[in-house]
Amino acid sequence: MPHDHQHGEHEALIIEDEAGNIEAQIIIDALQQVLIGKGLLTAHEVTAAIAKLESPGLHLGAKIVAKAWTDPTFKSRLLSDGRAAVQELDIPVTEARIIVVENTAQLHNLITCTLCSCYPRSILGQPPSWYISKAYRARSVREPRQVLAEFGLDLMRDIKLVVHDSNADMRYLVLPEPPHDVERYTISELETMISRDHLIGVARGDG
Repeated sequence: MPHDHQHGEHEALIIEDEAGNIEAQIIIDALQQVLIGKGLLTAHEVTAAIAKLESPGLHLGAKIVAKAWTDPTFKSRLLSDGRAAVQELDIPVTEARIIVVENTAQLHNLITCTLCSCYPRSILGQPPSWYISKAYRARSVREPRQVLAEFGLDLMRDIKLVVHDSNADMRYLVLPEPPHDVERYTISELETMISRDHLIGVARGDG
């Protein structure tokens, strides 16, 4: 998301606190060294754990969307039971429930988590910093159209906007509209059209 927009009286979606970031990193490093020093962890295990956390990513979400765009029966199952359908693609889902909401020409869905940072990590990896910021969590429900505008998405007034609040039991994914000529593209080409922002709802497909 570009952050050079003028927010006016609105709270910025990200407020960097460099002192807080440094302090947190010092604490993390110290804890890591204690665990390694006591033989409870090795440096290799730490690196592997970090890699595992970061390994899910856009390619998994794009794979799901491209499949739904080209397979109507899979799309139906995805909208009915997101977790089960995603697992059909050999994607290990750790969340209890995955609820997939579909964008249409008349409807746009936006995902947030007002309490903390609930996010489909097993599919999309770690959330972007703006998603877990207090400003996004508060403003996405209070003034969602303004938030979308700051992402460069000026949603037309005749499009209904629905905000979905994730929690510990259920995580949401947006199924964006496919391109009008979806049949012209290969699966790989379709996957390149899908960004993380589409799956969160701060971007909208061509439709």
